[in-house]
Amino acid sequence: MSIWSLIAGASWIVQLVMLILLLASIVSWVMILQRGFLLSNTKRSAITFEDRFWSGMDLSKLFRQVTSEPDPDNGMEHLFRAGFKEFTRLRQDSNADPDAVMEGTQRAMRVALAREQERLEQNLPFLATVGSISPYIGLFGTVIGIMNSFRGLANQTQATLATVAPGISEALVATAMGLLAAIPAVVAYNKYSAKVDQLLNSYDTFSDEFSSILHRKVHTRVKQG
Repeated sequence: MSIWSLIAGASWIVQLVMLILLLASIVSWVMILQRGFLLSNTKRSAITFEDRFWSGMDLSKLFRQVTSEPDPDNGMEHLFRAGFKEFTRLRQDSNADPDAVMEGTQRAMRVALAREQERLEQNLPFLATVGSISPYIGLFGTVIGIMNSFRGLANQTQATLATVAPGISEALVATAMGLLAAIPAVVAYNKYSAKVDQLLNSYDTFSDEFSSILHRKVHTRVKQG
């Protein structure tokens, strides 16, 4: 007996459960691949930008370059642009308090960091949901299928293994589909959550280092003034 014949012979409720699990599995795989490419590109872009940042290039020149050709996947570049733009704007006021300049700059980078975190964590809650509830949905289909099998036995004068086995097999297909949807989603969620945490930690470190550089610049100007 093939898997397809088991699915075709199941009750409409069990078939509905299987359809829901199939759709959840397809959507989660699309998100797994999309998140995988995005996080890989983001990490690669961050490494490239860090190399440029620490190459000794003038920050104003770097700002002009990344502004003229922005990289939408480069979160570290977003932080740099947001921070340096605000720093330059506030610094134009010759009477600006250095601490106020730094406070405004760090606030702009915190906003950029929050947006970047939201972008990186997009779709991860869906993977967590599929991973946690798919086995239960599959179990629900299995319970319904087994109930139907035992109800069918009431009309039989003699119950044998050959009588109940097809019905139970149909029911267990729902559990198998639930696990097939859940396992990749859980693995991807754990893996991508760790990657997102790693990226956010590197952004935090970059923000602190960049703030230190700007802090020295703004206070050097005050001393020279």
